[in-house]
Amino acid sequence: MGVHHNSLRYAAPTGRVLLRWEGARQPVVWTGPAIDVDPRHARLELARRYLRVFGPATAASFEGWAGIRSAAARSAFEALGHEIVAVRTPIGDAWILADDEAEFRAPPGPAAAARLLPSGDTYYLLWGADRELLVPDAKRRAALWTSRVWPGALLVNGEIVGVWRRAGGDVSIESWRRVSSSAREAVEAEATSLPLPGLNGPISVRWS
Repeated sequence: MGVHHNSLRYAAPTGRVLLRWEGARQPVVWTGPAIDVDPRHARLELARRYLRVFGPATAASFEGWAGIRSAAARSAFEALGHEIVAVRTPIGDAWILADDEAEFRAPPGPAAAARLLPSGDTYYLLWGADRELLVPDAKRRAALWTSRVWPGALLVNGEIVGVWRRAGGDVSIESWRRVSSSAREAVEAEATSLPLPGLNGPISVRWS
């Protein structure tokens, strides 16, 4: 864009900078009129959306995710009042939206045979103990949450069993364990159905 990247950070609080991500492609960035909203109401709505996507969660995790002070994060959770419900998780006490309680209590539906989650997908956009809960093995966590751009996550029957990367029409899949022939077929079907624009040929899949 011809400007220092920090300028976007400084401009973000104005509410005028808009971004649309295009996966691995360059994002579209533009400006619009500032939204007329009270900052406190905006923070509460941000907390609601955070809990909707990442709940169960805590005020401390919201603080780190939103990049706000701990007092502001705690104040937002307190202000939500009866909109949130306290829950217990394997890694400690947390909160969910009251509107989501019935869904949390409902029995889970059948997991998809295979899914290729993109880099940074909210399913594994986690930190700290949340990562340990999702991927117990430390070596596997290091392979998924790298110090640079994360690979995609490979799901088989609802469990992360490897990572994947793409370069053009070439999809490389690293499985952490042996997968059945039916699971392999499901993964390859998922890969070859990716809606990738601008390819000159079919998608190819390579396993390792």
